[in-house]
Amino acid sequence: MTMLIGHDEAWRTWRAAMASGRMHHGWILAGREGLGKASFAQAAAAELVAEPGVPQPAPGKHPDILTLRPLPANDDEAKKRDDGKPYLTKRNISVDQVREVQRRLNTRPTLGSRRVVIIDCDEPLEKSAVNALLKSLEEPPQGTFFMLIVHALGRWLPTVRSRCTILRFHTLTDAEVARALDIAAPELDAQTRAAALAVAGGSPGAALAFAEKDLAKAQVIFTALIERGDADLALRGALAGALGARPDRERQMAAIEAARMTVVRALSQADDRARLRLVEAHARLVKLASEAPVYNFDVGMLLMEIGSLLASAAPTREGAR
Repeated sequence: MTMLIGHDEAWRTWRAAMASGRMHHGWILAGREGLGKASFAQAAAAELVAEPGVPQPAPGKHPDILTLRPLPANDDEAKKRDDGKPYLTKRNISVDQVREVQRRLNTRPTLGSRRVVIIDCDEPLEKSAVNALLKSLEEPPQGTFFMLIVHALGRWLPTVRSRCTILRFHTLTDAEVARALDIAAPELDAQTRAAALAVAGGSPGAALAFAEKDLAKAQVIFTALIERGDADLALRGALAGALGARPDRERQMAAIEAARMTVVRALSQADDRARLRLVEAHARLVKLASEAPVYNFDVGMLLMEIGSLLASAAPTREGAR
């Protein structure tokens, strides 16, 4: 499986715990988004609930693996989900979803003696949902295990973290990300593949998401802006052509993230003199990413701002101001 590349250490830790006979009931899978934590959780849960001589259902169909994800944002998005199309979700898992799963935990597992609850959500749960979850983490039903997929561990309450074993997922090497790309998207042209690797930051999921947005030309411009600035505004003008006349919100957000990761990659190669400019540009891109979903920015102004932030980090007079 593509999204399980590069996680040998996580598998060793998980399987050692299974073999010990003292498997902890709560696990946090922590690491950057796009590393394959959700795929790992499904595969690891399948190993945990399987018992000798008991036929196991196809992946994703096991009655003793319960996965909680945010629901569709509204009825229209629910229809898209039912039709197998991409859909928008609510911001978080609701307390009602948690309680529904807890009601199911009052019954015995279907096929064996173990059951796994996977909680897969980009954001930490809201207070009411966390409080409901804590009751199960404190007194889990016999044979029940919890796996929480977490992108930013520090944002989760200490009361949750303290009740779980933390399994950390580290970013992959460029070679491992390249291998994941070649498996998942062998049709990529050389420019798109190179650009996806440049902004991946060790995350196969990030590389694939970037490749799907067709931002390779924009990433080439981002790199040029950081390397030599843009005294005549030509590169900033070219960004509009690279992204298209009316990029949707997802494409705009992907462009900001690609710009941010271009700065991150430059930071890894920068000397002390250039580092301060790059750190400042990174902080301002992070702020821009937080503001873009809230404010209805004019696309042209947004692209100009991205380009200006990158140009400000270049080792030129423009970057030195």
